[in-house]
Amino acid sequence: MSERDSNETAVRRLRERLGSGNMLPVRRALHALNPAEIASLLASLPPTERNLVWEMVSPEDDGEVLLHLPESIRTGLIRQMDTAELIKAAEELEIDDLADLLEGLPETVTREVLRALDADDRARLEQVLAYEPDTAGGLMNTDTVTVRPDVSLDVVQRYLRLRGEVPAHTDALYVVDRYGAYLGALPLDKILTRAADDLVANVMERETPAIPAGEKEHDVARRFESADLVSAPVVDGKGILVGRITVDDVVDVIRAEGEHNMMSMAGLAEDEDLFAPVRQAALRRGIWLGINLMTAFAAAWVVGRFEATIGEVVALAVLMPVVASMGGIGGSQTLTLMIRSLALGQAGVGNTRLLLRKELSVAAVNGLLWSIVVGAIAAWWFSSLWLALVIALALVVNQVIAAASGVLIPLILKRMGVDPALAGSVVLTTVTDVVGFFALLGLGTVILL
Repeated sequence: MSERDSNETAVRRLRERLGSGNMLPVRRALHALNPAEIASLLASLPPTERNLVWEMVSPEDDGEVLLHLPESIRTGLIRQMDTAELIKAAEELEIDDLADLLEGLPETVTREVLRALDADDRARLEQVLAYEPDTAGGLMNTDTVTVRPDVSLDVVQRYLRLRGEVPAHTDALYVVDRYGAYLGALPLDKILTRAADDLVANVMERETPAIPAGEKEHDVARRFESADLVSAPVVDGKGILVGRITVDDVVDVIRAEGEHNMMSMAGLAEDEDLFAPVRQAALRRGIWLGINLMTAFAAAWVVGRFEATIGEVVALAVLMPVVASMGGIGGSQTLTLMIRSLALGQAGVGNTRLLLRKELSVAAVNGLLWSIVVGAIAAWWFSSLWLALVIALALVVNQVIAAASGVLIPLILKRMGVDPALAGSVVLTTVTDVVGFFALLGLGTVILL
């Protein structure tokens, strides 16, 4: 059974138990789930049932569940919690997760949470909060295990036994000098397999790079993806080791980026609540409907300029959607490819010309191929070779312009500071509609009249 089917089944059973009025089976079902699964269930429930289930979640899981919820839902649940409950939820979290949760807490509660921490944890938390949330510093955890380069592996082994445990996802210890500057990594497998009298300096990996604390989180995710990292050290501007990033945090970043891109293509926020109030949802979506309406009127204005042509050759009106649709599909394919490439850091100024040339070539080939097909259908349907020529040429023109727009629009929007995933499809649709209609009706006026 897929995760989606499993979630649907769990929600259905939970609602049946809620409807029966017997809360004991509901509590048992919740205790059998992990925080991420509980968060998924809460997001699938309407507000009334969501609030009821939230009251049954174990206080030890509150913090983790809140972190896995979309921001809009998390904010609503936090409003229902008193200060004591929020402090209890915060105390159960790791420092990096606590830093994420504090962003959505009221200032008075944040002060109480900080006051409840011991001095060491407070200092570690303040170190993470000193960085922007979307940077490596904001993503990192400060629970690092460090060793000096001039000690033997036997000393390291005895040190680890004295500690009794290491932080989760630890695949290497970090080597630092007496001032805390990062020197390299000491993988756990080398601690176990090399001679006990070997010095750390002789077996450590000096080529393991550290991540600057100010590096953006999507760049951090690319590092982990390309190098198959489990964890990575983070250093400040002076090269001092300040923390580490683990793969579980990077997975969250990648998932959030994917949700952002998917929802942005529809003009929605990635934290959109499935059961958001009607007024709020209508306002969010209505803005983009209004923008789309303006672009539709732009296309309609172009069509209106050729009213006489359409009146003389009614077949052009029948074929207009074909040209616009083909251009829209071709352009959106290029646009999607470009947005993905920009997110991965693969597209930029250095290769824009090559990308444009390649996409124009692809569009020309597809345009010529499908223009022959569409032209043949038009010639058979309307018994007019001249009409077939018009739509064939219009289709080629629109395909080429759509491809150029798919490459250039995301680059221009990014340079303007606008999210290409959010606005790119709206601009592209306008271009392909306007160009498609203008090409078809303009050529029709010149050739057929």
